[in-house]
Amino acid sequence: MRRSLGLGLYVPGDTVLHRLSPGPKLLGLLVLSIGIVAARGPWLPVGVFVVAIATALWVGMSPRTLAAALRPVAIVMVVAVGFQWWMNGWQLALEVFATVLALVVAAAILTTTTPTDEMLDSIVRWLGPFRRFGVNPEVVALAFSLVMTSIPTLFTIFGETRDAANARGLGRSPKATLTPAAIRVVAHAYATGDALHARGILDDPDEGD
Repeated sequence: MRRSLGLGLYVPGDTVLHRLSPGPKLLGLLVLSIGIVAARGPWLPVGVFVVAIATALWVGMSPRTLAAALRPVAIVMVVAVGFQWWMNGWQLALEVFATVLALVVAAAILTTTTPTDEMLDSIVRWLGPFRRFGVNPEVVALAFSLVMTSIPTLFTIFGETRDAANARGLGRSPKATLTPAAIRVVAHAYATGDALHARGILDDPDEGD
């Protein structure tokens, strides 16, 4: 069964990216992120964005899912791009816009072609040598998992809050949308923390000493 993950969803397939282990894909995403951010000028980010869109469709993301992943980010970016255009010109605005959207699509490709459990197992395995420095690989993997599962929840919260505001005729009021959404997001964070605490997860084993 497919389940939306906000940034993407795992879609079984037989492409090269599906067969590739999580390690090279995560490393590739890291290198891509550094390279595209370090680049100067809008055309490389635009090119990467176009290639990323084509790749996302190739690995099995539907246009509807891809649009759903991009829409919330694009809406936020409109404000940032408008500010950049006003302050620094259209080229920098286009560079910022294309860079952010390209990285979002690249992350969606990663989640589309990689089962979450395999990704988390890889994180735990890579961070194993850092235990001696106080790093807890399982906690890092848990944090990564919480981020992955929380993103679609946040999108759902904002979508439901916007729909409720529209139903009351307040769709044009930022306060009617942002304030209830912020309250629900904080409540979700507290509920998640309470659930982890109830299971003894993240508790300090020496706390009771």
